Formats: sequence, structure tokens, C-alpha cells
Amino acid sequence: MGEILLFSYGTLQQVGVQRTVFGRELGGRPDEIVGYELGEVTITDPAVIAASGSAIHPMLRPTESGVGVPGTVFTLTEEDLVAADDYEVDDYTRVLLPLRSGAKAWVYVLAATAPSD
Repeated sequence: MGEILLFSYGTLQQVGVQRTVFGRELGGRPDEIVGYELGEVTITDPAVIAASGSAIHPMLRPTESGVGVPGTVFTLTEEDLVAADDYEVDDYTRVLLPLRSGAKAWVYVLAATAPSD
């Protein structure tokens, strides 16, 4: 696998979560995702709540709006991506989507609304 980009609009941007999930702080750059809007989902996994400090997490769902959702793009290793998958609960699924910058990155979206291949 080449360069692995992950776009985060939520808790994976938190330094404490990064240290818990990846064992270190990640460097990243700002970007946006278009065609989605922010909503909320209630998390019940105690480990995720402990890492993030909240049971309420943001989630992306499709919208017709052209307004972007800001976030951070991180460059990950394959091991990091597995760790991120382990952190994210079943309410989310990871999909590859274009960002405003033109880059394509993995993004966790609400599983019930994920685009099909």
C-alpha cells in the first residue's frame, strides 16, 4: 500500500486519543470533506469513551450542501490504520473519499449511510 491518508474530523484529532490509539502524536495538515455534514452518535464502548472523554462523538452523513467539514489529514502506517479501525466503533465504517484539496483519504462515516462501491 502506498501513502495512507486518514482524514479526521473528530476525536482522532485529540492528542490524548492519538497517544492512546497510536502511541504517539501525529502530525497532520488541515483539509475539508465536501458532500457530508456533521451529526452526532452516542458511543457505548467504555475504552473509546475513556480515550476521548465523551460518549457523544461526531459523525459524517451525506448532504447535498457544498459546505465543507473541516478536519485534519494524517499520514499513517498500515499498523496505524489497523489501530484506527480498532478504535472506531461499529457505528462507523471507513471509506476512501476525495477531499477539497484533491487528495483521497480514508474517512470514517456513519455506517448506515456509507457509499457503496
